[in-house]
Amino acid sequence: MKNFKVQKSCCEKANSKLSKKEFILGIFYGLISHTFCIAFIIFTVLGATTATALLKPLLLNRYFFYFLIALSIFFATISATIYLKKNGILSFQGIKRKWKYLSILYGTTIFVNLLMFMVIFPYLANLNGASSLPPLSSITLKVDIPCPGHASLITSELKKISGVEDVKFSFPNFFTVRYNSLKTSKREILSLELFNTYKAEVVKETINNFQTEKEKLFSQIYSAIEKAKIEGKYKCCIEPPCTMCYLGDWIFKDGTCDCDGMVAKGEWDKVCPQCIRGIKEGKCKSKIGSCSIIP
Repeated sequence: MKNFKVQKSCCEKANSKLSKKEFILGIFYGLISHTFCIAFIIFTVLGATTATALLKPLLLNRYFFYFLIALSIFFATISATIYLKKNGILSFQGIKRKWKYLSILYGTTIFVNLLMFMVIFPYLANLNGASSLPPLSSITLKVDIPCPGHASLITSELKKISGVEDVKFSFPNFFTVRYNSLKTSKREILSLELFNTYKAEVVKETINNFQTEKEKLFSQIYSAIEKAKIEGKYKCCIEPPCTMCYLGDWIFKDGTCDCDGMVAKGEWDKVCPQCIRGIKEGKCKSKIGSCSIIP
């Protein structure tokens, strides 16, 4: 009886080690499908723009994600096959006999995927959200992303738009964008290049009344600027055009602008600050000069 008890204890110990190995393998295979999403999030948090630029094209390919999911299942299957073959039970009967091993392996793989989808990625996407903001306009977008792992990509691209103050992600694919309507617009937000790949539609919109009144005022100013453009008096280098020059807050007078001419001459000190900021944000529309380099 003593020998029998000792032998049982050894078997239990062996099974315990095996279960731990299955669990670790399941976690590993579950994480495989999220490798690039995790890397993108880490590099974004660290501010490694070069690394995120390299990973971005991969995340823009929706089929790449499905490939990684299939790869994680494939590796789990290879691991199970090797285990069954090694023990000489690579058969249907062997699968029935080792159903606990296979359940832990595949179950852990699936659990890790669900954990990443429903908890980790949504949390990380909202990690740097603003806690307190003045009244702003907002739109809620439904974006056709393949998984919540892409939420950080969408959030980071939206926050690059001047005037977007905050972005909140909600499972499974909703993004609430709060923005200053004087600096950007719903049209500009929806024109984001990223949305050519992952289509976005507005499901909710909230307009701040005070911002709306200001927007109406600026709409009149832009109309006047367009008229000045036709008359050849307003030669701005960004789109939408600056308002600073028109309002007389720079070196040009009487509702005129020649920032485009200053860009062509390379006289950057005479380009208004609003245009400089716009150029740095990629809004250059200069017809006679290059905005690619700013001293």
